[in-house]
Amino acid sequence: MPTFRSRSAGRPAILVLLAILAILIAACGSSSSQVLSTVGSAVDSNAYAGAAEADGAFPSAAASAAPAAAVPGDGTGGRDVVGAVDDARIVRTGTMQLEVTDVAKAVATARTLIRGMGGYVGASNTTNDADQPTAEITYRIPVDRWEDALAALRSLNGQTTKIVTEQTQAVEVTGQIVDLQARIKNLRASEASLQAIALKANRISDVLEVEQQLTDVRGQIEVLAGQLAQISNQADLATLTVTFGVPVVAVQVARQGWDPATVVDEASASMVGVLQGLASAGIWFGIVWLPILIVLGVLAALVAWFVRRTGLLRRSVPPVPPVPPVTPTPPTAPIAS
Repeated sequence: MPTFRSRSAGRPAILVLLAILAILIAACGSSSSQVLSTVGSAVDSNAYAGAAEADGAFPSAAASAAPAAAVPGDGTGGRDVVGAVDDARIVRTGTMQLEVTDVAKAVATARTLIRGMGGYVGASNTTNDADQPTAEITYRIPVDRWEDALAALRSLNGQTTKIVTEQTQAVEVTGQIVDLQARIKNLRASEASLQAIALKANRISDVLEVEQQLTDVRGQIEVLAGQLAQISNQADLATLTVTFGVPVVAVQVARQGWDPATVVDEASASMVGVLQGLASAGIWFGIVWLPILIVLGVLAALVAWFVRRTGLLRRSVPPVPPVPPVTPTPPTAPIAS
């Protein structure tokens, strides 16, 4: 009995020891799987940041793995890229068509107003068709001065006579920006982990494989950083396309509908076309049809001569029998009563 009790009392200690060994094995397995995780997933690289920084082979590893590291072009200024966004990011675009008194003066006035608000001219296109000048200008305007720019262009210091059309759109891109920032942060963490793994790799094949994955990760970071910079630029500077034109007078419209010079030109072109058609018909008749008709006439004359010569068309007429003479009958005498 005493022996039995000692054995039963020792079993809990053995079970506890086995449980501790299982936990240690599981922890080692999870840490190794975490280091060899796939590219693009979030990997804890704090354990490798110190080693990478101490070695100095990859000086950007520690900076990339730091939580407060700034992503180029994300506009966060060192803030946590997945932190809450204070203000909604909105991409504003619009179009306007204005009738002004003078196109050149209106374009110059609008340029001055937009530059005074911190914007600039992104593109321009000017045409002058039938003494009707038009200009299409694309402006990039700070988003906080969007309404001020619209109000200024509606009047242009009294040069605007009519607002023909005006359309504006607003698209919120806050979610896209936060998503891109988070993806870039995860890729930065993966880059730091791969750099730490490369420091510990002994075989050439392992080093080459890690370098290939690093190249892929850095390419993805560059693509996402470019997309983030583009969206951020669109959210910071609104895009407005304005078309300037002068009012069209009804007399000018009627004059554009009928032009004597155009009518004379069209009539002359028609006459030239008719004469060219007659000349072409005469040429065709003299070169093609006249020789054909001459040959056909000669053949017809030969056929007619041959027929007359051989008498093929003569038919035999049966003789007509003579008609006997008719004897007149004597008149009968009247009978006397």
